[in-house]
Amino acid sequence: PAGKSAPDFTRKLMATTVQEGKKAFFKAMVSGEPAPIVTWTRIKGEVDDPEKYKTRFDERTRENILEILNVKSDEADTFKCVATNEYGEAVCTAALNVSRVNPPKRKNKNDLFPSFSAVVTKKKPPPPPKEGEVDPKLLELLLSARKKDYERICLEFGVTDFRWILKKLKQMKQEREDEQAKVQGLDNVKQIEMKPTGRAEFSFDMKLRDPNNAVNLYKDGTMIPYDDNKNSKCSLQKKGINYLFSIKDAQADDAGLYQVDVEETTVLTTEFLATIKDVKVTKNRDAIFQCVLSTPLNRITWAKLDSSLDHSEKYEITVSEDKLTHTLRVKDCQITDNGAYYAIAGVTSSSASLSVDAPTFSNADRGVQFIKGLSDLSTCVGEQVELSCKVSSETSEGCWYKNGMLLKGGDGVKIIKDGASHTLIIECCKEDDAAVYRFEAEGRKSEATLNVQDPPRINQDALGKFTNAVIVKAGENAEWKLPFSGKAPINIQWYKNDDELLPAINVKIETSDTESKLCLTKCQRKDSGDVKIKIKNKFGTTEAISKLIVLDKPTPPQGPVDIMESAVTSVEFKWKPPKDNGGCPITNYIIERQQVGRHKWSKLGEISGNPSYKDTDVDPGRRYCYRIRAKNAEGISDYLLTEDIAAGYPGTPAAPKVLSTFKNCINLSWCPPCDTGGTKIVGYNLEKNKMGTNYWSLVNQKGPITVTDVFEGAVYRFRVSAINLSGTGDPSIPCDAVIARDPKNPPGKVTDLKLTSSSYTTFSLAWTKPKEVKGVVDEAQGYYVEIRPIESLEWRRCNAISISSASYTVLGLKAMAAYWVRVIAMNYGGDGEPQGFDNYFIAMPPPGKIFIFSERCHITPILVDLHWIPVQFRIQHKASPVPDISWVKDGIPLAKHVTITNSDKGSQLLIPTSERSDSGIYTITVKNIVGQESFSIEVRITDDPKPPGPVELDQNIPGTVTLCWTPSPDEKRDSRLHYMVSKRDSFKRTWRMVADNLFNSKLTVVNIMPGREYNFRVFAKNDMGLSPPSESPMFVIKKEKDFESPPSFIVPLKRHTAPQGYECYMSCAVKGNPTPRVTWYRNSMSLNTNTDYLITNVCGVCSLLVLRVGLKDNGDYKVLIENKLGTAESSMTLNVRGKSGG
Repeated sequence: PAGKSAPDFTRKLMATTVQEGKKAFFKAMVSGEPAPIVTWTRIKGEVDDPEKYKTRFDERTRENILEILNVKSDEADTFKCVATNEYGEAVCTAALNVSRVNPPKRKNKNDLFPSFSAVVTKKKPPPPPKEGEVDPKLLELLLSARKKDYERICLEFGVTDFRWILKKLKQMKQEREDEQAKVQGLDNVKQIEMKPTGRAEFSFDMKLRDPNNAVNLYKDGTMIPYDDNKNSKCSLQKKGINYLFSIKDAQADDAGLYQVDVEETTVLTTEFLATIKDVKVTKNRDAIFQCVLSTPLNRITWAKLDSSLDHSEKYEITVSEDKLTHTLRVKDCQITDNGAYYAIAGVTSSSASLSVDAPTFSNADRGVQFIKGLSDLSTCVGEQVELSCKVSSETSEGCWYKNGMLLKGGDGVKIIKDGASHTLIIECCKEDDAAVYRFEAEGRKSEATLNVQDPPRINQDALGKFTNAVIVKAGENAEWKLPFSGKAPINIQWYKNDDELLPAINVKIETSDTESKLCLTKCQRKDSGDVKIKIKNKFGTTEAISKLIVLDKPTPPQGPVDIMESAVTSVEFKWKPPKDNGGCPITNYIIERQQVGRHKWSKLGEISGNPSYKDTDVDPGRRYCYRIRAKNAEGISDYLLTEDIAAGYPGTPAAPKVLSTFKNCINLSWCPPCDTGGTKIVGYNLEKNKMGTNYWSLVNQKGPITVTDVFEGAVYRFRVSAINLSGTGDPSIPCDAVIARDPKNPPGKVTDLKLTSSSYTTFSLAWTKPKEVKGVVDEAQGYYVEIRPIESLEWRRCNAISISSASYTVLGLKAMAAYWVRVIAMNYGGDGEPQGFDNYFIAMPPPGKIFIFSERCHITPILVDLHWIPVQFRIQHKASPVPDISWVKDGIPLAKHVTITNSDKGSQLLIPTSERSDSGIYTITVKNIVGQESFSIEVRITDDPKPPGPVELDQNIPGTVTLCWTPSPDEKRDSRLHYMVSKRDSFKRTWRMVADNLFNSKLTVVNIMPGREYNFRVFAKNDMGLSPPSESPMFVIKKEKDFESPPSFIVPLKRHTAPQGYECYMSCAVKGNPTPRVTWYRNSMSLNTNTDYLITNVCGVCSLLVLRVGLKDNGDYKVLIENKLGTAESSMTLNVRGKSGG
């Protein structure tokens, strides 16, 4: 019924695996009207124990939940969820898998399971500062601070030498970059977790610059030992770039902070500069979580509850270009997406919650809603268009707007309201009707854009006239014109037989805004064909096609001329019509005749268009020649000239037949010709020819006849021609040569017949000449060899002409076929009796060992330099009987595109279009009843190598430079590809090879001299040759100038004598880099903290002022200057004079 439905699962159960003793959950979402009743069952038992199984319905997530408490191993089973209502039932099943674990040992019952955390970093914490050095916290703070804050931070730490601190900071950044270079990349860090086996594991992907660098494991800052044995307490398993650390049988005392270090390299832990915030969205909207990190990371881990999130259709994970900003977008949020989401970067994390609210609407709030809005439309000028929409209220009134202006009906515009539907009709669109139309009703709006197009258009009447064929005579002009309309600019193109016409001597094109005209001058017959105009603007294209017919005289009739009848007084013949009739029908043919030997041509007349003629006015024995012309309405063609035609000559008799021969005469006979020429045959001319001459002599004119004018032993041929009233016809073909001699008796049988050799296609025979018995059998003068296949009853003669030798080789046999063989002796008296074998023979060589040989046996492997060219090679073999041949590639059958052609002498392998996957070892196996042999050949399909990627330079050790480059794209496809490196410096300026046969993408070059400029080239190299080079940037080690110097005095102290009660001023000038520390002494006691003396140091000028000199100021004064490069001192004596008279 309407509004009712059977139950269905909108979210099905999922198989679950839990540890023994834990809880298990099955969740399902069902739909149906009325609401289905959900029940739970299992295959091996019941779920009615309320203390074991708890079922509930979550109103917030709309989920039906089955909770299984304290799962045991025997409860592994298949659980079923059944949803039923009065219209049907739906069932969904899922499996529960229970894993056993060995519980960790605890010190007491109150101990919780040990907690673990893991951090994978590239550096250890910095060592404590030494006395006299800058606080390392200051440098660390400056490294992460903005430059404008440097002065404020330094003042807080009491540092005033900004130049020195900037230099120190730059040096520290360089050291840190050098240390960071030990680790090329760190990714996919997974936090520590407990496995069902009782092991605690954490893993990450790490690429090291130097695989020999030591990897250390620390727990709470203390290094702990490990090995690669899984049975050890702590172990490290490395697979490629993945590192897996595990702790066997984790106990409570194993809890702590675990850290992995590479050598002495350190890195700061990533912090969140901006954490993710709570998000609240409505259903079907997208939610966005975003955070900002303190250090760049390629990726972080996003998680929801206890499961990590990957990039998918549901979750979109993006990272900014600087790798600092990470974003998670939850698409099409549903109620089930509620919960906490986590962003995890190393050991730090940030969490926020997502709240999805279902949109709520009340009938009082909604007002008028659009059930169907307006849609954008495109139409053409002059057409009618409708814009319509539908609202939720039939009583609602609305207004139409065009480009924001109120639109009213009239002037070709209709506004129609049909209940809740509102329609705007524009009856005949114009260009200015293109606009944005809007319908408003009670504050609701719907907009659409109407695009009015004006493609080229052609008036139908003008088009009808244009399509009519234009017919002109040869040499006349042909014109076409066609008016059109449409939005400018319009492009016009004319075509004839699909070739574009351009203005030329005989082509004139005139085009305006509304019409185009084409004129072809002095048309010829070859100009006939289709004429097409193409009119195009930005809205579309239209075409019109006409036809040009140029009338001209026809071409000559076509031969050959066939003789249909030849009689004594008449000749009938026919021909073919002209190839081109000139554009109009052939009306007549004009026939002329000339008697052979005369010059005069006689006109016989004109006949209708049928290409045949019968000449009844001919003289017997005469020969004639005819000229034939075709005629149409435009003129007469050139003529067709026939061969000589004779009237009434008889046909050719059959070749004469020899009846018998003797040494003094030969008896002949023949048959009369089939064609008598229309009259009676009155006689024959018999001619003879002696072999070796070209002369034919007339014998006589009777028949049958006996030719007596012959010489014994001479060879003759004979021919005959018939004679009627018109004359003598053509002679027959000669008969076979015949010898004038007396007849003989046939010879006897040959003796000692034997088979000397055989192959798949030949038999070689030998025999002895038969004996002659006078009066019974005569001497053999030749032999015939005959064979008969075993399945046939007919003998076939192998030699049509007899042979005189007593041996013969039979050719053209079928391999492995069986034949009967016999030999027949013959002489002029006829054929003797045949002599054969008692058994048949098989066409095959004698059985023997198989031999395999090939021209490529010593040219392995076969290299093919381009992967698309054909590969072909032949393997020859010698085997009997015919062997079975099979091919395999790397031990498996060949691919379908590989063609194998076998013969009795060898086998050919052909790969029409080779690919790299065709590389491998191809093996041929030749096998027959005698045995088998195999032969293998390696084929490598390769190509000229592609160059390596960009080359990067780095200097870790003075005097060396390390080159790193991106591998060539062919490296994965060519196992033999390697690299060659060459070097050029600014001193020698020539390229020299540094290294070859490199199978990795890294090389350290030594003997690098400071002050020289170096360039490097890296080539990819394989069996085909070198690739184009990848060049490195210029490398140079600049000689840095050392401005440091030990302290020294420019102006030393001078001796002073001062009266008592007056001031005394002592000074000296010092230099040194770094700036030396200055200390004043009197009698070896420091004065720097004595307030009785004013001490200043301005730009290297050190001064000491005694305001009131007293006797106590007598003594030796000394200035001590020192820096890290040394110390210096200057001293003098101050004498104080007493007061006079006192």
